[in-house]
Amino acid sequence: MQTKPNALLLVTDGVNCNAETDYAAKVAGLNADQVHINCLRSGKVKLADYQLLVVCGGFSYGDHGSAGLVLANELVTFFKDDLATFIKEGKLIVGICNGFQVLAQAGLLPKIRLGKPQITLNWNTNGRFHCQWVEMVTQESPCVFTKSLSPGTAIMMPGAHGEGRFTASESILQEIEKQKLVVLRYSKAGKPTMDSPANPNGSVNAIAGICDKTGRIFGLMPHWERAIEETQHPNWRRGPVKMFGLVAFENAFDYIKRNL
Repeated sequence: MQTKPNALLLVTDGVNCNAETDYAAKVAGLNADQVHINCLRSGKVKLADYQLLVVCGGFSYGDHGSAGLVLANELVTFFKDDLATFIKEGKLIVGICNGFQVLAQAGLLPKIRLGKPQITLNWNTNGRFHCQWVEMVTQESPCVFTKSLSPGTAIMMPGAHGEGRFTASESILQEIEKQKLVVLRYSKAGKPTMDSPANPNGSVNAIAGICDKTGRIFGLMPHWERAIEETQHPNWRRGPVKMFGLVAFENAFDYIKRNL
């Protein structure tokens, strides 16, 4: 009898956040396997055996062409049917940083249109690589991973990216806002902001993460897998802090146990 949900942590050339993600998932109580995409392609590992797919952060394939593009093309080319079945069965997908870029390039957010990207994570406005802790505020959304957090909750996570500026056409952006698919916005003192460095990349509407309409597919730029232990927080000596990464995985665990 399976007692723990299974999480597949997708790995390929250039991915470098898999160890932290593995640790975070296991602390939250999940079974986590770091799986190279070639093991999926060969059939050695089956996506169907998992309830959570995590597209890990890093620089997959050196961000050749555009951040996340090559890995997204692999997913759409070789696993289109598997992904469609995975989603239809009510399972969870999250893309963290480069993983968010992959989900965007693959056409998994905000709507599921595999092979048809609808949003872009573009170059940071200041043209620099961003590497610092950022504050975000949770929004009212259907997101499974933030369900235990009230809208308006300020959280902090480290960010590390050069291409993190959320952009979309006006029609897509209006649809995202109307359907309340924004999960996290960059903020300052609990209020969404476009001001740098609080909004580190110039993301439109201060968007740091979005989900699909079911709340089961989630992409965000900051690294939740690096916000697990209190001692990772820059102000941990000044009092207790609640680390979002653990909360997010715990919410995923709870959803899987209740629904799958």
